Amino acid sequence: MAHEGALPKIQRHITTHDADGKAIFSDTVQTESVMNGLEKAENMGFALSYVTKGFPVDLNEEADIKSYQPFLHNTPGLSVTGGSVLRHVDFPPNNTPLMHRTISIDYGVVLEGEVELILEDVENGERRIMKRGDVCVQRATMHAWRNTSSTEWARMLFVLLPAKDLVVEGNKLGEELGTAKGVIKESH
Repeated sequence: MAHEGALPKIQRHITTHDADGKAIFSDTVQTESVMNGLEKAENMGFALSYVTKGFPVDLNEEADIKSYQPFLHNTPGLSVTGGSVLRHVDFPPNNTPLMHRTISIDYGVVLEGEVELILEDVENGERRIMKRGDVCVQRATMHAWRNTSSTEWARMLFVLLPAKDLVVEGNKLGEELGTAKGVIKESH
């Protein structure tokens, strides 16, 4: 993938307990959260750093880790019904914004670079510039992300949680992938 080495590798450290209840690190899943490309998305990088199913999350007998492992080989959609998604996304310089909507509440944090958040329409939508450490609470709106740099990669961290069906003025709004070609529909 074109961005390999552009930003540091992501190390994921999962904790657990030994038989005596002492906190230790799990070695069930590899430490590196591997970046994968997204077809037709200009070499954007996606790392699926963790997924849970069900609320509250069941930590007993490593149930959460066991439910995450299949997603390492069968990538979910942007969000997961009845669970959470922790994802890192790398944006290349001058990326084309991919307009989309998930029916979820998303916490997006800029980790590297500067990213423009565009709402509703790439040409005429409202815009905000987000710098390192800034957070967006994305509430199932149509949106896109644009790396503002012409030379440097940008990275964001996202936590996605499912939301109830969204109805605005009597109209139910659903997941829309818009220009986000190659993205899998929501996982159930």
